[in-house]
Amino acid sequence: MHQLSNPSILYFGTPVVLIGTTNSDDTFNLAPISSAFWLGYRCMIGIAAHSKTTENILRTGECVLNLPSVDQVDAVDRLALLTGSNPVPAGKVAKGYQFEADKFKKAGLTPLPSEIVKAPRVLECPVHLEAKFVAIHPFAAETGIENIRSVTMELKIVRVHLDESILSDQKPNHVDPEKWKPLIMSFQHFYGLGSRVHSSKLASVPEELYRTQDTNAVSAR
Repeated sequence: MHQLSNPSILYFGTPVVLIGTTNSDDTFNLAPISSAFWLGYRCMIGIAAHSKTTENILRTGECVLNLPSVDQVDAVDRLALLTGSNPVPAGKVAKGYQFEADKFKKAGLTPLPSEIVKAPRVLECPVHLEAKFVAIHPFAAETGIENIRSVTMELKIVRVHLDESILSDQKPNHVDPEKWKPLIMSFQHFYGLGSRVHSSKLASVPEELYRTQDTNAVSAR
């Protein structure tokens, strides 16, 4: 039987993303988030309104979405409760965050140069998505600007890098879901995907039919 409930968060399970951005002094920032979804070559992320990552994306107009697999969980966890903002925002102080200038070193990860944007890729992550900022939307704007704590950002993917370990043996532009094991955040805990539970009728639709002008613009480069 269903019961009325009032949970503090509604994180029912979303992929972890490490967002690489460039600071104003040309050093790098790396931040984990777990509010993201994709439609075509557009991505929507949810992020703190006053984070260093948000500041960097709005200033530079770009970032890299690095998707870790379950193999990078230890490195991702080392980034938890760290912020690139100094001083640490009051809201993060209450949650136990600390300032860290070199998050790549702290996490034991390796920065890689991108091809289109200046923001860093993460060598160890199987997926690198270079992205450009498109639009921003505040959460809870109707309650007053002083109450805005989070925003969503629309990002346009302009270059895709995929590790060969997750690609289909037959189709070089196809990610094999049997090989790709994304890191999932569910109610503040890390999980991986289990085995496939059922075939999908959607799988009968050729992926090429989902291509858009964004997709073709990237593949043509």
